[in-house]
This record gives sequence, structure tokens and C-alpha cells, in this order.
Amino acid sequence: MKNAVFVVLLVLGFTFVNAQTKWNIDKSHSNVGFAVTHLIISEVTGQFKSFDGNIEFSKDDLSDANINFSIDAASISTENEGRDKHLRSDDFFNAEKFPKITFVGKSIKKVAGKKFKLVGDFTIRDVTKSITLDVVYNGSIKDPWGNTKAGFKITGELNRFDYNLKWNNLMEAGGAVVGKEVTITVNLELSKAK
Repeated sequence: MKNAVFVVLLVLGFTFVNAQTKWNIDKSHSNVGFAVTHLIISEVTGQFKSFDGNIEFSKDDLSDANINFSIDAASISTENEGRDKHLRSDDFFNAEKFPKITFVGKSIKKVAGKKFKLVGDFTIRDVTKSITLDVVYNGSIKDPWGNTKAGFKITGELNRFDYNLKWNNLMEAGGAVVGKEVTITVNLELSKAK
């Protein structure tokens, strides 16, 4: 009996010591943006206004991080309703058939100082590819109301053609109307769950 009690206490102790801390996304201080070249000479930017995620970590080196993130494809906004409608259509995201864009973190490693490399599976239109993102962890702080906050900036690039976002027109000079490389920028402010 004593051995059974010891094993239970050992398991509970291990769980407590290794328990991850849940962090909630402060959506009023976070954003998911993107940029893509237009007519070779300029850049169009936009954002997704609806997103959510489950993020857990307890170590400052983020080595125990568990990250699942989702974006509502229909929430895309470039401040141009005609363009946004086109982006929601089957030429691009087909938001009706594929409503979610997802990211599942697989590993994160510290590079130097506040910089990390995050590897995970990124899915658009049911196409999943492994991507590597650059992460800057700006640390954590107590806000004036006693909440613990953590701040991150995440950046990366992807080839939209890899995810069947293949609509394109060519200009007379031969360049693409819309570039194939898309830059992603995510600013996250997290609140430690109570």
C-alpha cells in the first residue's frame, strides 16, 4: 500500500513540476498580418481579423511550448471589399469550403538572445507544409492590473502556390500581377491564465 501511495505522489509531483502554463491571446493587442507584391513595384498589406489559439509554456527558453493557432479565412481584410471578396473566392482561399487556416507548432529553439526559430505545420486549403518562422520573445511583465503579459513578434515567408493559391495574371512586361511570396507578421500579446 505504501508503494502505491508513493507512486501516486510521485506522478502527481511530476505533473505539477512539469505542468505548462496556459496563455490566452489578448486579441485587442494582437494582430495577424501579411504582405505581397503587386505589379512588381509595390506591396499590398492586409490582415485577418478573427483568430484564436491554444498556447502553453512555462520555461523562459520556450522549449516546452505547445502551440496551436487558427485563423478564420473569411476574416481577411485588405481595406478593399472587392479585393477581399476575390481573396475569399476559390481563386484564393475558398473560405466557404476551407474556413480555417491552421498552424501546429512542432519545435522551437533559441537562436540567440530574444530570437527563436519555430517549426510547425501550416495548413491552407487542406494543404499542409512544414514552415520555419522567426520569433522574437520580448519577455513578460506585470501590467497595472496585476496580470502577467508576454509579448512576441513572429515573422516568416511562404510561397502561396504551395497551398493552391495559384490565381495570377501576367503583365505585358512578363511580371506577375500578384507575387507568389507572402510575408507573414504576427504580433501576439498573451495573458497568463488565472
